[in-house]
Amino acid sequence: MKSKVTMQDIADRLNLSKNSVSQALSGKDGVSEETRRKIMRAADEMGYVYTLGKKKKAVTDSKGAIALIASEFAFSQKNFFGEIYLTIEQEAAKYGKRLLIQSVTREAADSLALPSFLMEDDVDGVMVLSHITTDYINKVIDTKIPTVLIDHHHPRIQADCILTNNRFSAYEAIRHLVELGHTRIGFLGDISISPSYYERLEGFNLAMRDFGITTRDSWLCTDTAEDAGSVMSRVQSLDEQPTAWFCVNDGLGFFLNAALQQLGYQIPADVSIVSFDNGYLSRLSTPPTTTLDVDLKLFGVKAVEQLFKRIQEPGEPYTELLLPTKLLVRESTAAAPEA
Repeated sequence: MKSKVTMQDIADRLNLSKNSVSQALSGKDGVSEETRRKIMRAADEMGYVYTLGKKKKAVTDSKGAIALIASEFAFSQKNFFGEIYLTIEQEAAKYGKRLLIQSVTREAADSLALPSFLMEDDVDGVMVLSHITTDYINKVIDTKIPTVLIDHHHPRIQADCILTNNRFSAYEAIRHLVELGHTRIGFLGDISISPSYYERLEGFNLAMRDFGITTRDSWLCTDTAEDAGSVMSRVQSLDEQPTAWFCVNDGLGFFLNAALQQLGYQIPADVSIVSFDNGYLSRLSTPPTTTLDVDLKLFGVKAVEQLFKRIQEPGEPYTELLLPTKLLVRESTAAAPEA
């Protein structure tokens, strides 16, 4: 007599845990839709009788709103984050959702005061744009509202993140300079400001090692503030200038360009400069700065896409999506001057 098919039989056939089979066949969260379909198909083929539990709620149901929160500083960076915000608003509308926006003051971040719409459970999901504080972001996550981080991550934060591939992008910048004959290359930025800047330093170091170039400690300027005075002071403090600089953002590239020209250097005849972001300062600079272009619209599209995936599949593992950049070669880089 044929024995009755059990959940364990299905689990053994698919090399899954019995718990995963149980979650799938009862309609509970904790398995992906692809895995759920595989389990249901196997159950049907094996003759297992089950009653499918409740279906997941569609993203067009529920409260009709998602939220975007960021620090006052992030929202002030209109040229960079503004396009991300506009894309998010457009993408949310495609899902039939309105977008609630909240700027987080320093005082609110320090006191962990969340926006009222998060505390009152008025939204289906929330996106955090750039860095606020780790404790504040974790308090947002503690609300159990599906959350996606944009342009930020941290080892202490467990959430989906949409990020720039900072390491490989910085590597590409250094490769460009090396192909132009530069071996005396400096790094300029403040890596304490953002994990992104630290990752760009890692990409810089990886490229220098791969290309067999020794890094001079005095040219690793990793604590330079983004203002004209700090950049000028750092450049003036050097006994010898590199022939090329990699700057962690366009603002530093702009201030470095101005400082070097004030000191009598010609860009790029004497010194080449590469920066990051393709913001308006890279185009305003004279000459325009070679930079790494970040696809801001893609940030917005992928952030909304991941948020609704998280709403539908809350039990899935967290993911970090790394978006590529594109090197835009302009007039601030040229062949290394002869020694």
